[in-house]
Amino acid sequence: MSDDELSRRSLLDLFREEAQTQTRTLAAGLLALEATPNDDATLEACMRATHSLKGAARIVGLPEAVDVASAMEDCFVAAQHGLLTVDAGRIDTLLVGIDLLMAAGDASTPPLARDVVDGFVERLVNGGQATHATPAAPASSEPPAQLDPEALLAASLASVANVQTPKEAAPAFPEVLPEPAEAAPEVEYETEAAPASTPASAPTRESATHATTAAARRERDSDRMLRVRAGTLDRLLGLAGESLVESRRMRPFANGLLRVRRAQGEVLAALGQFNEHHGDTLGPDALAALAAIREQVSTLGGQLAERFDDLDRIDRRGTQLAQRLYDSALECRMRPFSDMAHAYPRIVRDFARSLGKRVRFVIEGESTQVDRDILDMLDAPLGHLLRNALDHGIEDPDTRRLLGKPEEATLTLEARHSAGKLLIAVADDGAGVDMAALKRAIVARNLAQADAVATMSEPELLDFLLLPGFSMRERVTDVSGRGVGLDAVQNFAKAVRGTVRIESAAGRGTRFVLQLPLTLSVVRSLIVDVAGEAYAFPLAHVRRALRVPREAIEMLEGQQHIIHEGRPIGLVTARQLLGANGANAVVSAADAVSVLLISDGTGHEAALYGIAVDAFAGERTLAVQPLDARLGKVRNVAAAALLEDGTVTLIVDVEDIVASVARLVREGQLAGVTRGANTAARERKRILVVEDSLTVRELERKLLEKRGYAVTVAVDGMDGWNTLRNGQFDLVITDVDMPRMDGIELVTMIRNDPHQRNVPVMIVSYKDREDDRRRGLDAGADYYLTKGSFHDEALLDAVHDLIGEAT
Repeated sequence: MSDDELSRRSLLDLFREEAQTQTRTLAAGLLALEATPNDDATLEACMRATHSLKGAARIVGLPEAVDVASAMEDCFVAAQHGLLTVDAGRIDTLLVGIDLLMAAGDASTPPLARDVVDGFVERLVNGGQATHATPAAPASSEPPAQLDPEALLAASLASVANVQTPKEAAPAFPEVLPEPAEAAPEVEYETEAAPASTPASAPTRESATHATTAAARRERDSDRMLRVRAGTLDRLLGLAGESLVESRRMRPFANGLLRVRRAQGEVLAALGQFNEHHGDTLGPDALAALAAIREQVSTLGGQLAERFDDLDRIDRRGTQLAQRLYDSALECRMRPFSDMAHAYPRIVRDFARSLGKRVRFVIEGESTQVDRDILDMLDAPLGHLLRNALDHGIEDPDTRRLLGKPEEATLTLEARHSAGKLLIAVADDGAGVDMAALKRAIVARNLAQADAVATMSEPELLDFLLLPGFSMRERVTDVSGRGVGLDAVQNFAKAVRGTVRIESAAGRGTRFVLQLPLTLSVVRSLIVDVAGEAYAFPLAHVRRALRVPREAIEMLEGQQHIIHEGRPIGLVTARQLLGANGANAVVSAADAVSVLLISDGTGHEAALYGIAVDAFAGERTLAVQPLDARLGKVRNVAAAALLEDGTVTLIVDVEDIVASVARLVREGQLAGVTRGANTAARERKRILVVEDSLTVRELERKLLEKRGYAVTVAVDGMDGWNTLRNGQFDLVITDVDMPRMDGIELVTMIRNDPHQRNVPVMIVSYKDREDDRRRGLDAGADYYLTKGSFHDEALLDAVHDLIGEAT
């Protein structure tokens, strides 16, 4: 690709960005003009937007876009001077112009056809009606007030349709806006000066717009936006989270220094007591030596106090900076709700007009900050909800008038933060859900028996609307009736760990509320202890955390249950679900068991499950760290995170957990919660895991410890060698590619050492070529397992083959 082609592509990218911004202003302005026609401020904003687009299109060489923007600009100018009204017909045409401008900047689509542009100009001239070409009317010397507005606009737009150059074109409105003698460039971002041929006392529309554009550009530069790849941003957030964890490690060190300082004080006090009680028995030399020792200890105490104060300041400052860094990195992921919602007024307007309905659309909370990933995913579900409200909820004007309602309905889209959640609501003032028809539809589709439906509450009935394929329409149209819209909304909410709630009042409207996490990068979780390991349960799926007396655990149909709010809840041990050692034992107080009530559903009738854990460790806001994709799907685990002390915790996949419960129930393998104290653990076999990847290292450690093995970890080959020489191990599991000393070197050193040569060694590596495998086995490894095909059972089976059971 030549330099000229690269330059043009870069310019087209800039034009496309500007078109997105300016057409957003245009769309909002046109919808506002529909409510308040010929509003001066709105017309001025629309005129400036089209003028900027016209100049930008001319710079990048898009003549068709220049003509479209120029026609729209002249229309707004004529409206500013009272020569025409921007009515609904022209607004329809002007909205088409917006689409044409966006298409002109899309390099993936063909250029705008001349007949399409001419047709657009013709429709705009004729107030939205397509006719034969309108001849250009001669310029009149009459005052503007006496001119026919349509003729003036026709004269202006006909000049555009004839594709004249700026010097040849007849002035659009010569009596109102005199043009400079010689055309100046359309967009001059860096200058405010009028063209040299224009007197300073007679500014033109061009020069005024240049000044406005330049001022806006300077203001934009002070808060300019930069493009950053999503992966780069994710890595930045991950590093910021790790720096926050590392900063908090300083506090334990400071506390240790404080203990040393206190011990020094105790030594000084002990020396004083010794002098007081035994000073009379000491000679002068001994007393002098004792005094010198006390003075040295006292001086040391002062130095420790100074160093502790310095360390305390460094700790506080480092923690604050790390927290600010993390908050700023997290903020980079957030975008205002308006970035996505700006397109909906146009969609609502067009759809409502196609249905013959009058709707006032209101967006509240446009500045609400939303995670960029959630924002990108919101488009489809919100589109479904808005179309659902327009098609199903809002009545036509005649029906509303008969009901005593305003003919114009109100549809509201709201975004706000509440109690650490993002709430998105779509509400209409339509008819509400016909509950009798809903009950009939539920029974007709065999979703519930008639007698059961009759006893259901209204929220329970409304939850049926979210089921796949459910629709109250008896006839399928091109708009609705297939029952996929609300199902998509429900699936979206579940995908982001959120919920959907439906509220309806007969004759007053329906409200859909999406309760979503503020960000997918952070999850609020309840940390629990399971067999000495920390696990995180997302609070979005935790209904309650209970302390259940052991005597309250009952057997029902062969499974343990507890009674909660009059409802039996099946009880399962987290140790069994997560593969921990001692599946039927729960380390808990003698008289109570810690139980989480979880659900993977959002409805009132969603199944609840009781998960018995060893202990609750409190709530935490965790920065989500995805697992290495090469590990594949780890059963019952969704992601990982670091706690404040640097401990790795696994975030539980609640949907997997529920599936595991169903499988265990089906197979009759559920373990129960024991009532007695745990027996003392037997001596366990020890395994050394040598791995430089934190994710792989911790995953292997947890898998092995759940099976009952005692595990020690090392971060590279050198660390592993030193650890092995200072302890007794039954097995070594090592990676190959590591800093300082790789796995092949480590295996070689083990086999050459007379004290370690008999220790079995397993290599777990991403290198899966036959020569890599041969190289590892030739070095002395007993087993070679590739991570590409790695899963938990493969590792555990290999360990069992080498050293047998854990005890």
